[in-house]
Amino acid sequence: MTSTMRLPVLFLTDPIVLPGMVVPIELDEAAQAAIDAARAGSANQVLIAPRLDEGYASYGVVASIEQVGRMRGGNAAAVLKAERRARIGHGVTGPGAALWVEADEVETPAPDTRTNELAAEYKKLVVAVLQRREAWQIIDVVNRITGPSDLADTAGYAPYLSDDQKRQLLETPDVTERLTTLIAWTKDYIAETDVTEKISADVREGMEKSQREFLLRQQLAAIRKELGEDEPDGADDYRTRVETADLPDAVREAAMREVGRLERSSDQSPESGWIRTWLDTVLELPWSTKTTDSTDVKAARAVLDADHHGLDEVKDRMVEYLAVRARRAQRGLEVVGGRGSGAVMVLVGPPGVGKTSLGESVARALDRKFVRVALGGVRDEAEIRGHRRTYVGALPGRIVRAIKEAGSLNPVVLLDEIDKVGADYRGDPAAALLEVLDPAQNHTFRDHYLDLDLDLSDVLFIATANVIDTIPQALLDRMELITVDGYTEDDKVAIARDFLVPRQLERAALTGEEVTLTDDALREIAANYTREAGVRQMERLVAKALRKAATRLADEPESITIDKDSLKEFLGRPRFTPESHERTAVPGVSTGLAVTGMGGDVLFIEANAAEGKPGLTLTGQLGDVMKESAQIALTYVRSHLEQLGIDAGVLDRSIHVHVPAGAVPKDGPSAGVTMVTALTSLALGRPVRSDVGMTGEVTLNGRVLPIGGVKQKLLAAQRAGLTTVFLPKRNEPDLDDVPAEVLAAVDVRLVSDVAEILATALEPAEVDSTVAA
Repeated sequence: MTSTMRLPVLFLTDPIVLPGMVVPIELDEAAQAAIDAARAGSANQVLIAPRLDEGYASYGVVASIEQVGRMRGGNAAAVLKAERRARIGHGVTGPGAALWVEADEVETPAPDTRTNELAAEYKKLVVAVLQRREAWQIIDVVNRITGPSDLADTAGYAPYLSDDQKRQLLETPDVTERLTTLIAWTKDYIAETDVTEKISADVREGMEKSQREFLLRQQLAAIRKELGEDEPDGADDYRTRVETADLPDAVREAAMREVGRLERSSDQSPESGWIRTWLDTVLELPWSTKTTDSTDVKAARAVLDADHHGLDEVKDRMVEYLAVRARRAQRGLEVVGGRGSGAVMVLVGPPGVGKTSLGESVARALDRKFVRVALGGVRDEAEIRGHRRTYVGALPGRIVRAIKEAGSLNPVVLLDEIDKVGADYRGDPAAALLEVLDPAQNHTFRDHYLDLDLDLSDVLFIATANVIDTIPQALLDRMELITVDGYTEDDKVAIARDFLVPRQLERAALTGEEVTLTDDALREIAANYTREAGVRQMERLVAKALRKAATRLADEPESITIDKDSLKEFLGRPRFTPESHERTAVPGVSTGLAVTGMGGDVLFIEANAAEGKPGLTLTGQLGDVMKESAQIALTYVRSHLEQLGIDAGVLDRSIHVHVPAGAVPKDGPSAGVTMVTALTSLALGRPVRSDVGMTGEVTLNGRVLPIGGVKQKLLAAQRAGLTTVFLPKRNEPDLDDVPAEVLAAVDVRLVSDVAEILATALEPAEVDSTVAA
C-alpha cells in the first residue's frame, strides 16, 4: 500500500541525490525556506528533487535533516541524508514561504533470484573499479551492502556517471531494470579505461631508448640522493670519503689513484664497477681501529675457567700473554719496527675437547673481537690471499674478510681445522698461510685483491687441528704448539655436571628439581658408555637420557632421579667394557697403546704360527714403518732365543702378525715393544698379563726409544682398565703433563730395554699354557 506525504520541496541542480546518500547543501533563500518549513513540521523531513530546464522532475528522495549550521565562509548550510525514493504529485499549500507538494513513497519489492544475481554481478564490477583506484576502505563498505536496491543506489557517488544517467536511475523504481542499466554502463566504463591504459602503455613503450635511459638515470639519481648515496659525477663522493677516512699514507695514495681512474672512466664501463667495489672494500677495512686489551689478569683467568674445565696449559699461555702485554703497556714499551705483539698458536688434540670454543673464550678474556675462519676442505690458494682484480667476481681472501668482519686490526682469529687444508692445481692454501702466520712477516701481509700492505702483527691467531702429521713442517714451525689432550674420567664427570647437564636440561625444557642425574651415573656413562677423548658423545647420551625422562614425565609428573642402577632404562646396555682380559687370554696377544685423530686408544697385536715355509705375514692395513717394526721385533726375538728361554726352531715356521680393526690404517714405530712381547708370548706359550699395556719403539738390539702422545696413551690405558703401563725411559719428562689421578690409577714403569718388559709382562711360568709346538 502506497503512503502519501506532504513535504516541502528542495530543488537541486547539482548533485543528483539517490537514496542512501549523505550530502551537504549550501542554503540559498528558497532552500532556507524549505529547511525552515521542514524543521517546523513534526517529521523534520524534506523532499529533494532535481531541477530541470523544462520543469521539475517526477521523482525525488525523502531526506532527513541531520545538521544545520554554517560553512567556513559563513554561508548557511545543511547536511541531508536521503532515505527513500518518492513520486512527486501536485502542489499543495503549507506553512512558510516554501513550496509544498504531495509525494507517494515508492515501495521496494522483495528481491527475486534474478535481482540477486544482477546485484552480485554489479558488486563485482564496482569492486573492480574501486581496486583500480585503490579505494580499499570504500570496497569494505560496498561489500557490507546486502540489499540490491541499496547497492544500485550507491551509483549516486560514481564519478564516471553523468547527471542525466543518475537522474535516469532516480526515475527507475524497478530494481532489476536499474541494475541491468548500471551493469551495462559500468562495463562500458571499464572497457574504456582498459583501452586508455593500453594506449598509455603503448605510448610509454614507444619512447626512444635514449629518452628512457635518461629518465631512468634521473630517477636513479633522485633515489640515491634520498638515500644519502648521491654520486654527482660518479667519483666525487669517493674522493670525499677517501680524503676524510683515517687511512695510512700508502693506502690513501693508492686509493686516490683509483679515484682518479674512476673519474676518467665512463659510468657504463665495467671497470668503474670494479674500482667502486675495490674502494668500498678498502674504506670498510679498519686500518686504524684497534680495541684495548683487558689488563686484569685474574678476571681473564676467571673467564677462561668459567667457560672451560681443565685445559690448563692453554689457559696459562693466554694469561701469560696478557700479563706481558699489560706489563709492557704500564712501562710504555712500544713495539719497534712495525711488528706488533700478536701471537700464533695451534691447539692440537682429539675432537670434542673444546678447541674451537676456546677461541671465543680467549677473545672474551682479552676483551677483543672474535672471528672464526673455517679452513676444513679449502683447496684454493686464492681463498687465503684473494683473487686478482682482473678476474670476474674477484674478492679478497678469507683473512682480509675476517679483519673486515671483526672491525678491528687486533682481533682473535680462529683458524679452524688447519690440518684439513688440501692442495690441488689451484695452489696450496697451506703455503699461502706461511706469510699470514709468520710474526716476522705478517706486518706487511699483501692480499692479491687489495694489493696493499695489511698489518696483521697485532692479530692473535689461534689454529686448531686434530693431528699435526698433515700440517706442513714449515707452517708448523711458525706456530706455537699447544697439545690439548683428552679428559680424564673425573674431568668428564665435572664437565658433564657443570656444563653439559645444565645445557641439556634447558634444551629439554626441564629443571634440576624435575630430573636429577647423579655423579655415579655420569661416571658410568664416561666409563662404559663412551670411549672418547672429548665429551661430545657423552653430551649426546646425556641428552638422550633427559629426553626419555621428559617423555616419562608426560605420563607420570613426578621428579626423576637417574642413577647408576637405573641408567640402563634410559640408555640401554653399556657399549664398552674392558676387554683386555678376554683378548689376552691366549698366548701371542699383547696390548699396546696408540694415538689416532680421535685421541688415545688401546691396540691389540696378535701373533700366531703355522706349519709352512718360514716367513712373516703382516695384516691389518699397516704402514711401512709399522711393517718394519714387525720385522725388527721378529729379528730381535730370534736373535735372543737363549736369553728369553725359547727353544730353538720354535719360530722357524710361518709367523702371522695381525693388528685387528683391519679397516683402519695404522702406522708408526711405537708398537715395536708390543710386537716383541706378542712374539715372545707366542714362542713361550705364556699369555701376556691382561692388566699390562706398553708402548715404545724398539731397535734390533732391544733398546726402547721414546715416542709421542704419552698423556693421551695413558688416558686411554686408564679408560681401558689397564693398571700397569711400560713407557720408554726417555719419556719420563712427559709424565709431568699427565694428571695426578691418572698416575695414581696406573703404575707407570719406565724401561730402556725391552727385556725389562718381557721379565714382568708375561704370566708366571707356573701358570703357563702348553708351549706352542
